[in-house]
Amino acid sequence: MRKLVLFFLINAIAVFSLSVHALPDNLPVDLVWQTNVSDPIFADPTAQRGGRFRTFVTTFPLTLRLVGPDSNGSFAGYMRANNLSLVGIHPNTLKPIPELASHWALGSDGHSIYFRLDPDARWSDGTPVTADDYVFGLEFMRSKYILAPWYNNYFSEIITGLVKYDDYTIGIEGATPKPEDEMLFEYSVSPVPRHFHTLDENWVRESNWRVAPNTGPYLISEIRKGKYVEFTRKKDWWANNKHYFKHRYNPDHIRVKLIRDLNIAYQYFRKGQLDTFPLLMPRFWHKKAQGDIYENGYVGKIKFYNDVPQPISGLFLNEDATPLDDINVRYAIAHALNVDKVINTVLHGDYERLQTAHDGYGDYSNTIIRARSFDLKTAANYLDKAGWSERGSDGIRVKDGQSLSIRITYYNSGHSDRLVILAQEARKAGIDFQLQLLDASAAFKQIMENKHQAAWMGWSGGGLSPRYWEFYHSDNAHKPQTNNVTNTDNKALDAKIMAYRTATEKTTRVQLAHELEQMVHDQGSFIPTFKVPYTREAFWRWIKLPPNHGTRTSDVLFDPLGGSGGLFWIDADEQQVTLDAKADDQALPKVMIIDKTWMVSP
Repeated sequence: MRKLVLFFLINAIAVFSLSVHALPDNLPVDLVWQTNVSDPIFADPTAQRGGRFRTFVTTFPLTLRLVGPDSNGSFAGYMRANNLSLVGIHPNTLKPIPELASHWALGSDGHSIYFRLDPDARWSDGTPVTADDYVFGLEFMRSKYILAPWYNNYFSEIITGLVKYDDYTIGIEGATPKPEDEMLFEYSVSPVPRHFHTLDENWVRESNWRVAPNTGPYLISEIRKGKYVEFTRKKDWWANNKHYFKHRYNPDHIRVKLIRDLNIAYQYFRKGQLDTFPLLMPRFWHKKAQGDIYENGYVGKIKFYNDVPQPISGLFLNEDATPLDDINVRYAIAHALNVDKVINTVLHGDYERLQTAHDGYGDYSNTIIRARSFDLKTAANYLDKAGWSERGSDGIRVKDGQSLSIRITYYNSGHSDRLVILAQEARKAGIDFQLQLLDASAAFKQIMENKHQAAWMGWSGGGLSPRYWEFYHSDNAHKPQTNNVTNTDNKALDAKIMAYRTATEKTTRVQLAHELEQMVHDQGSFIPTFKVPYTREAFWRWIKLPPNHGTRTSDVLFDPLGGSGGLFWIDADEQQVTLDAKADDQALPKVMIIDKTWMVSP
């Protein structure tokens, strides 16, 4: 760990620095300060405040911490979205916009950025957000006490320095120069409240269920473990009237209920006990989302095309688990997966084949690579090459008396029909898939502790360029609580990743990204499956969206938080009209919306 160093200027203004290359002690006088309050707002000025939005998760959080063990589950999305960064990204123009910083300026060295903090910004306990919270944030993220190796590395090797110039001016130094838009994305960080945390060996345990101050519009107001978590909107949130935050985050309360099974959750929705429901899965869109509540107009459906990086979705093979340490077995499994059959049957042709890990990143995506296709002959050749040339009486390949059995851990019962088809088809190649459906918390814990063989899962996409280090660098292999769940350990890949991390020109970074994507493909430990260029959702009539319905980057329309979220509201009058009509069995106008505004041509 690098230690906190104190520098004192001649004029007695303290400059707190955690810099490796040492940002200048004095704020450069030739900085060109920028801001952006001229892009169009994307919320609806007619949005109404009030009400309780009711939604659900399938697994209860194991902790409220933002970092450390068990902090990366699905509920973490709510927590992280409620903590603002220095700058955000406009969800339509993709230009930087102010969040906790009102202005920013690029240093002449190409890898430093300076920020003027918004003096209005407040923690949820009313304490001002100042430069000290950023100084402490870097110390915090580098600390061994948080038990978070990814953050330790990122805030040491990528964020290499941070200087406080005064209470509301900071400089941040990145490891290398990057294109301006990527600099702002990579090096824009969130503060950590110095006045709240005691950073010592007890921090992880003592912070598990403490509600830390945040900078976003909501604060957790009630927790009933195993039942629900409720957020309440701050009455006088500091950013209420800021340009890009006006008319957003409208419900007074957000109740996130635990419902472990999607089918049961859908029954809650049909009864009006949840306000919205995701219909991305074809069996919900085509089969379940039917009946009187739709025909009578009480519930609407929307299909909204977006333009976002696709989640890294598919089968992750743990190279530390035999026989997956053999690349020939990994290739064989890829050729034994009949993904197209799944798409054309249980998925009703709605999804598309994901070809690579990083799709939707513009120039950075390597569109030449194609996922390995279903080919039993090719799968057989690879298995023969790996020594699995014999078959048992059940048709499964055997080697040294052991059957070729692969345990696939997954956590969404809605994916069972997909995996059953894949397992049936793989048996033709002599591979036995043992499907292990676990509660999401248990599955996530197993995967994070490297106790899985194969994991059927996805990582959310995002950002302006792909990230490789956390998923594929050997620094994150053979250890728990990292994102390298395949335990990829390839020195040539390591070298390429580090070259990508330190490249300064976009053309170079794009070329390296293409080469990295090819190397990831060649490694064979991630098998891409599906991509979906839209979101589909159901909503009770009283949940309203703006006329544009969403933004270019809206991957969920009824997200109550997030950079492009918080656009909907609850119409109390419409709710009463709907409930009265339903009670009297009277029909209202049917609601079915298809929005192709942001549809990307194939």
